[in-house]
Amino acid sequence: MIVFRYMSREVLVTLSAVSAVLLVIIMSGRFIKYLAQAAQGVLDPGVLFMIMGVRLPGFLQLILPLGLFLGILLAYGRLYLDSEMTVLSATGVSPQRMLVYTLAPAALVALLVAWLSLSLAPQGVAQQMRILNEQDALTEFDTLVPGRFQSMKDGSRVTYTQQLSKERDELAGVFISEKRFSRQGGKERGITVLVAESGRQEIQADGSRYLILQNGYRYDGNPGQADYRAIQYDTYGVLLPKPTVSDEISEREAVPTRELIGSDNLRFQSELQWRLSLPLLVFVVTLLAVPLSRVNPRQGRFLKLLPAILLYMAYLSLLIAARGALDKGKIPPQLGLWWVHGLFALIGLGLLYWEPLRLKWAGRRAAQEVARG
Repeated sequence: MIVFRYMSREVLVTLSAVSAVLLVIIMSGRFIKYLAQAAQGVLDPGVLFMIMGVRLPGFLQLILPLGLFLGILLAYGRLYLDSEMTVLSATGVSPQRMLVYTLAPAALVALLVAWLSLSLAPQGVAQQMRILNEQDALTEFDTLVPGRFQSMKDGSRVTYTQQLSKERDELAGVFISEKRFSRQGGKERGITVLVAESGRQEIQADGSRYLILQNGYRYDGNPGQADYRAIQYDTYGVLLPKPTVSDEISEREAVPTRELIGSDNLRFQSELQWRLSLPLLVFVVTLLAVPLSRVNPRQGRFLKLLPAILLYMAYLSLLIAARGALDKGKIPPQLGLWWVHGLFALIGLGLLYWEPLRLKWAGRRAAQEVARG
């Protein structure tokens, strides 16, 4: 029991540290993407942390299996390096018993991943889609920030306002620069610059929104040329385009798990098998990590880390490829993703029993040579 608690603590502590680092890296990359969309004016900066919060379960369901895999490799690698595993082996702790000890913390991680993949992650995706749909309903006027030049996603339009009322319905000191394109071929024909003392938003009966500018000038021409046309106006209307928020999510990821069960839709069956595969992934990577963590103290604890990571990447890549094939009907649902787990489980069993069998055969050969001598 003492050995079990010691090994479980080592695995869980290392798992927590590795998962925390991976989570920070992944969330930082995704946050930078959303921050760039907010800087372009297609996303309200106030919803950035809300989006990251609802996406957290989706990140964790993929990070925890990898964190457990690396945690076992690093924790047990240290025990081998410090010869603690040699002492445990001398007291009767076989690789099979080590696997049994490791399956206990792996079961806790699998339960957490199952909760995330079957319940929390779909809810988070549904909330994210709702937030993004609300952002899609915004216009350029709604995302303006006073004192900052705001560019649309395609770079064809730049808007600036010096002041903006708290109700976001009145502007002062307006500047708009927009590229003009030909109707045939979409070739750029020049730019149009609008400046105005003030502006307000006006909603038409069909739902379209216009920015009504007051007391300003319109300049049409080509940069570098002196043939600009200047027009003074008292009132000028500008159509406000809707920013488009993009993200790599699909509607089926937001479907509750209970609606996926028993569905005849092939994509729903694929999604259900994917969600069930993540907890199963935890046990399979545990079976792979325990024998891969065995290192020679002279070689260092990181010798097998790179091959182990490559094996994990092959496992996950094959699982994703099988999911895509299942979506397209190239794999029968009965076979689904289960054959991938079965294949790597067999690889894990082979790695687990290969070293003891090799040592046993080497001992037999040595005994035969001694007998012959």
